[in-house]
Amino acid sequence: MLGSFDFDVIQRTWQHLIFEGLLFTVKLTLVAMLGGIILGTVLAMMRLSSNRLISFVATTYVNLIRSVPLLLVIFWFYFLAPYIGAWIIGAHEPVQVGAFSSCLITFILFEAAYYCEIMRSGIQSIPRGQISAGYAIGMNYWQTMAYIVLPQAFRNMIPILLTQTIVLFQDVSLVSVLGIPDFVGSANAVAHRDGRLVEMYTFVAVIYFILCFSLSSLVKKLQQKVAIIR
Repeated sequence: MLGSFDFDVIQRTWQHLIFEGLLFTVKLTLVAMLGGIILGTVLAMMRLSSNRLISFVATTYVNLIRSVPLLLVIFWFYFLAPYIGAWIIGAHEPVQVGAFSSCLITFILFEAAYYCEIMRSGIQSIPRGQISAGYAIGMNYWQTMAYIVLPQAFRNMIPILLTQTIVLFQDVSLVSVLGIPDFVGSANAVAHRDGRLVEMYTFVAVIYFILCFSLSSLVKKLQQKVAIIR
């Protein structure tokens, strides 16, 4: 098998795959992570709200998103977002959202549901006495969250947030089904062009393993340091 393995196709295309395809994947992952954490934090605070309506809306959203396959959500937004945008602005023609923007919005909304549960557990891990102390010195709910609860919650949840981001990094490969030139999509194009599926998919698997294993090891070390700080 190794005798027929064409290393030359990897040598000829690795720069394109790494500096264009993989860079695109990393970019989409980081932007989706930032947006997902921000929206997820808002959802977590809504779920913990004493207002039943606000809590119900956030809970329903989180449970709905977590019950639907990501690939299905990607297709939904890719095909329906133009029509939803036209309905919102009152246009007669579908809005040109674009594949990248559609996928970015999809990942932010989808990952926010998972980041929400992480942040909710982080917020609930903060002793209630600290929240009461914040109220005692004159802080309101939002000030107490911003200055007392969330900084500690983020510190406690950093390892889990990064672990979820690694999962997000792997999930981004699903955008290749829309023909977007991410790492997997670029490798898939080369594989079918040159008829070297085994070589390309092996190369992609090795790169993903190296990156994810290295990041997971760093997260494990970070988790040990956070545990010592606690």
